[in-house]
Amino acid sequence: MSNQATLSRPVSKVDPFSHAFLHDPYPYHEALREAGPVVWLEQYGIWTMARHEQVRDALTDFQTYCSSAGVGLSDFRKEPPWRPPSIILEADPPLHTRTRAVLTRILSPAAIRVLRVTFDREAERLIDRLVEKREFDGVAELAEAYPLKVFPDAVGISEEGRENLLPYGSMVFNSFGPRNELFNQAMENAGPVRDWIMSKCSRAVLAPGGLGMQIFDAVDAGELSEAEAGMLVRSFLSAGIDTTVYGLGNALYCLASHPEQWKILRENPNLIRGAFEEVLRYEAPVQTFFRTTTRPIDVGGVRLGEGEKVLLFLAAANRDPRRWERPDTFDVRRRAAGHMTFGTGIHGCVGQAVARLETEAILTALASRVASLELAGEPKRRLNNTLRGFDILPLRLVTA
Repeated sequence: MSNQATLSRPVSKVDPFSHAFLHDPYPYHEALREAGPVVWLEQYGIWTMARHEQVRDALTDFQTYCSSAGVGLSDFRKEPPWRPPSIILEADPPLHTRTRAVLTRILSPAAIRVLRVTFDREAERLIDRLVEKREFDGVAELAEAYPLKVFPDAVGISEEGRENLLPYGSMVFNSFGPRNELFNQAMENAGPVRDWIMSKCSRAVLAPGGLGMQIFDAVDAGELSEAEAGMLVRSFLSAGIDTTVYGLGNALYCLASHPEQWKILRENPNLIRGAFEEVLRYEAPVQTFFRTTTRPIDVGGVRLGEGEKVLLFLAAANRDPRRWERPDTFDVRRRAAGHMTFGTGIHGCVGQAVARLETEAILTALASRVASLELAGEPKRRLNNTLRGFDILPLRLVTA
């Protein structure tokens, strides 16, 4: 009987956390999509979905595919997590409903409009400096420098020690994979980094009026406990930086690698917002997230049991030919709405409006000043169990 079950499900020997896979995931994504709507990954004893329809359905069905058992490979019900679980990312309703309502209000469209003024000004200042330099590292000097300035400023965190934010993000996102070499490297300096992060999450150290202090206002209104507010500030610091750094770096890479697309964007600045959606679809900064089944369920004729880990390939869904025409073509004119990079459903990325605002500010400042954006050397990838992006991105700007 068990042999029959094995025969009826597609099985893959691929390791989605191997260096080969992380360097160039797209051929593997295609193989997993074509293998079936759900595939058994032999090495880890987990299910995976790589087609757009199944990934979207799993993300929207939070009753069947829960987040509270962890959105990484490890199951919080069987092993303790390395940090207290996030009460937004690694939570289900009703807790998730309550905490998300607070963050949604703080990051409302009206709040984003207020941030836009500062974000635009800082983007223009930074691009002015880089235009003068002509050649620079697009990661360290732009994709990291800008979010590390504007977002902690908006949260209300002091300048001292901000260099800890990137290693902390690396710890968080590598921890969603197996305990491999990437995880071990990320955790080398875990203690001091984690201590610094925790020291920035209390009411006493946050600037008045910032996003962080607004979370504590919800404590005074009786919506959260003091401890929950501190954990939500921590969520800002882990999720609010790295995804934007990687997304911004990928945007610069895509536009420098496709000069004809940069030309289209310069001539049609109204396409900038949609162009970032196409970057998110084509070169997703967030590649994967896990869910855990809460009940047995049939997917495309395959039976998944209760309490099973399911690896959702957001990036593979984004290039599924069942959903997209010419999925492997980067096209800033494409309507890329419906990509899975920020998730969807109740766990859709709560800070996605901030990431969009940051990238839009940078691309707008670049488009108004820069005639051509070119690669000035060989980019180097930064491997991560969850994220896809660059360690070094040599760029050259030619002014308009």
